[in-house]
Amino acid sequence: MDIKTASALHRLRLVSIPEALSFPALLIFGSLLSRISDINLVMPLGALHGVLFVLYAVFLLDVWQKAKWPLKKVGLFFLLAVIPFGGLYGDKVLKRDEADSVIAARARKEGAAA
Repeated sequence: MDIKTASALHRLRLVSIPEALSFPALLIFGSLLSRISDINLVMPLGALHGVLFVLYAVFLLDVWQKAKWPLKKVGLFFLLAVIPFGGLYGDKVLKRDEADSVIAARARKEGAAA
């Protein structure tokens, strides 16, 4: 895996957890607090979630282009962004793929050096 692909995957991982937590926070804190008190967090939490979702989608398209993922895998990761807490599972999968690619790169390097 080249450095551009690795950095694209890393960016997607960095935004996947905050995006996964922003939607439930919007639903729980935004909706609940606006109903039981005078505190209205729907607008700021909604804006934060919107920015994180757009970043996630842009980074996913970048990974699709650089890593040459099949459409089925891209669709799965997009679906995980829509499901509350789905990005946590997506981060777990990306972390495992990243570790596998590091092991493969080390094996290639050791094979070339030997």
